[in-house]
Amino acid sequence: MDTVEGGSAHLSGPATGTAGTARDAAGGAAPPGRTRARATASMADVARLAGVSSQTVSRVSNGYAGVTEETRRQVLAAMKELGYRPNSAARALKRGEFRTIGVITFTLSTTGNVRTLEAIATSAAAEGYAVTLLPVAVPTQAEVRGAFSRLEELAVDAVIVIMEVHLLDAATVTLPPHVQVVVVDSDAGDHYTVVDTDQAGGTRAAVQHLLGLGHRTVWHLGGPEGSFAAQRRTDAWRAALTEAGRVPPPLVRGDWSADSGYRAGLDLAAREECTAVFAANDQMALGLLRALHERGRRVPDDVSVIGFDDIPEASSFLPPLTTVHQDFAEVGRLCVQAVLRKMRQVGPERGTTLVPARLVPRASTAPPPDSV
Repeated sequence: MDTVEGGSAHLSGPATGTAGTARDAAGGAAPPGRTRARATASMADVARLAGVSSQTVSRVSNGYAGVTEETRRQVLAAMKELGYRPNSAARALKRGEFRTIGVITFTLSTTGNVRTLEAIATSAAAEGYAVTLLPVAVPTQAEVRGAFSRLEELAVDAVIVIMEVHLLDAATVTLPPHVQVVVVDSDAGDHYTVVDTDQAGGTRAAVQHLLGLGHRTVWHLGGPEGSFAAQRRTDAWRAALTEAGRVPPPLVRGDWSADSGYRAGLDLAAREECTAVFAANDQMALGLLRALHERGRRVPDDVSVIGFDDIPEASSFLPPLTTVHQDFAEVGRLCVQAVLRKMRQVGPERGTTLVPARLVPRASTAPPPDSV
């Protein structure tokens, strides 16, 4: 179960401390009403009870191979009976690492951040690492520095920063030089190791799909102005239309929410010339669908709609939503692999890795009404 401590959430990880049979100072059972002191069960105690060597107990507690399943069960049973838990701090000192990756994020309210965090935690666990999450309330350079300081106190080996928004007080992010860092969803590729979805490629696929159906142009319901992802999708939308010889219509902006998509959709529904809309995420596309329905604009007969993200519910929209699929699991896996390579000093110090995005055609797109 997740725990929150001092502003950080520990998503997983080895337990610390030891426990044993409670006895009072005189060696007898603690009398009623007194706090029972807990004696310390050692690795040697576990070894004696299990009938194995201390080295075998160490191998089991560290998850190493070379121990039979029967012996492993005996050792685990002895640990449980004695209340013994491996001391993770001691093991960290011995190994020279804490096997914990810190994650800094500015918001957990967006689909992309939540699913990226989930993928990072899953991939880290598969590599035997825990994840310590530290949300940052305000996207400023000072808050970022404070988050790194806090993570150092919590003893992490490296940090992944999900930097979906621009810092309010800096043109570019500056991260501590002594920390192994991988950045997600940022334009810092020339300065740090960055992993991101190919936002531009996914956007081009969406625009080309609509133009290929015969629409004269494509309107864009963009994300918030401070978002890196929203800006890349907006830039790619404009570029794709310009390359096709079309004049981009005025940008309509939302804030990632379905409510903002609905409000923007009321404006778009009133524009008879609007026959195709590319929404920067699926939630805004959902609000857009509602607005079009309320104003009597049929989807896809009168207006085609494309979203971005391919959330699990997208196929259950009415009509099922054509959208751009982001492979969040692959983004998370590559983030963990990149940070582990940096820890082991076998990877590049900087540069951007892009995970391909793909169009998922469904029933919300069709040729424009004047082509029928």
